[in-house]
Amino acid sequence: MNTSSCIGISTMKPCCRILSSCKGSSFIGYSFGKCNHLINDNLSNPHCKLDDIHRVSNYANRVIGVIGSNRSVFCGSDSNWRHARILLGFRLNKETRCYCVNANAASDVRNHSTSIEAQVNEKIFDKFYIHGGLNVKPLVIDRKESGKDVAKVEKVRTDVNDGSGVNVKHPDNYLNGESVSESPHEKELSEVEKEAWTLLRGAVVNYCGFPVGTVAANDPADMQPLNYDQVFIRDFVPSALAFLLNGEGGIVKNFLLHTLQLQSWEKSVDCYNPGKGLMPASFKVRTVPLDGSNGEFKDVLDPDFGESAIGRVAPVDSGLWWIILLRAYGRITGDYTLQERVDVQTGICLILHLCLSDGFDMFPTLLVTDGSCMIDRRMGIHGHPLEIQALFYSALRSSHEMLTINDSTKSLVSAINNRLSALSFHMREYYWLDRKKINEIYRYKTEEYSTDAINKFNIYPDQIPSWLMDWIPEIGGYLVGNLQPAHMDFRFFTHGNIWTIISSLGSHEQNESILNLIEDKWDDLMGKMPLKICYPALEHEEWCIITGSDPKNT
Repeated sequence: MNTSSCIGISTMKPCCRILSSCKGSSFIGYSFGKCNHLINDNLSNPHCKLDDIHRVSNYANRVIGVIGSNRSVFCGSDSNWRHARILLGFRLNKETRCYCVNANAASDVRNHSTSIEAQVNEKIFDKFYIHGGLNVKPLVIDRKESGKDVAKVEKVRTDVNDGSGVNVKHPDNYLNGESVSESPHEKELSEVEKEAWTLLRGAVVNYCGFPVGTVAANDPADMQPLNYDQVFIRDFVPSALAFLLNGEGGIVKNFLLHTLQLQSWEKSVDCYNPGKGLMPASFKVRTVPLDGSNGEFKDVLDPDFGESAIGRVAPVDSGLWWIILLRAYGRITGDYTLQERVDVQTGICLILHLCLSDGFDMFPTLLVTDGSCMIDRRMGIHGHPLEIQALFYSALRSSHEMLTINDSTKSLVSAINNRLSALSFHMREYYWLDRKKINEIYRYKTEEYSTDAINKFNIYPDQIPSWLMDWIPEIGGYLVGNLQPAHMDFRFFTHGNIWTIISSLGSHEQNESILNLIEDKWDDLMGKMPLKICYPALEHEEWCIITGSDPKNT
């Protein structure tokens, strides 16, 4: 390698990145072997050679950050740095001197990318994955400016995704478990925002004096709230994101740890136990008297794994949401020690083993029953619903990023890679629907028996509803709500399609087409919530058959 520019960005840790311009295979003027000797050995050895320091200073203007300990510089070999703190000084101009400090040590060597492409077979995954599909973690830099003998230290947060940082006054609130009674906003809130925060804080549930979540619905006038007074994993996710972006990570950390403890609880329905790793749909904090005490009480968590739910349906999406929220917590707060804990790593593995277990299914999608996700009542989404597949894909990518690679997890990571490739292709190829695909379905031959069959799922053209051709726009498209043998659900499910965009499950062209369709059919898709769960609504006998005459699904 003669002269090249090498840019290495580590996004797995919040303050551990390198941007370097290298000639040959050198880094800040050294070969990687010498660089290791300088950084690694000299940090442990106080006797540092002056000529080494001088040579580093000559090249230091190329260094923008530092890489975390236990990280490999992927441009060279033998560059595993083993110390938790690295201090590099460099001059940007005559009046500015910058210091970058890495104060966090990673637990393992990770591939330096947020997307799957850099971590698996490039030939396969370049076809299916969008680079930069997952947000890049904000970089925190301590900058010390010197001018006229006045020192000024400021925090600079840069979001690579959209440039919009988190507006917080006390970043330490991210990691503690203090009460969420005060907002660290710097800007003045509108009346609507103040009312929203008041309602959100009024829904907070405390366990042993610490906030652990928010109830699904907080209506003091409701005398029979059923299970709406419980903390649901899926329902808490938007509340958790609001708290995280507001600098209040304590409640989210407590939530993640306490729900993880509930994962190992014994659960059964009619003496039958589901697989290990199942996350509860919800939990409730109850106050019970202490045995043998005089008027003393204690808080206990009462989880629901589906044995008390209406219809007795196990929550398939709870574990997927938990993994997604765990990654979001680390990304926003920079506290990666949580996901590196042994119990948390074990929890991730249990969920993945449950989802990736072998069965009779011939497809890479998850086979579930009706009511196993946000649509928790019968609505004709049994089989392979879009919402579950989009969450599954996102959870797999998040897990691939967070899992510590060792001998016990190598096979699991390989299974994740294989499933991601197959799932991405399956969803983009078979779930996608636009005018071109509708015309293809109209020309389908049925009852094809061969490995080369075009109509792989034996979809009859008569299944296409009459409203579809007049409704779908010329430049738009979407992923159908469900697909299985001889059945294609042509309804537009909002949550599944939007999450497809967020997780980059769809291709760039498909994601753009979904947004075009939403824009074109705005009046049809907007409701009071504000987006309708699905379109169109079921009517008359079709509603009776598909929902089982459930009055809640109206």
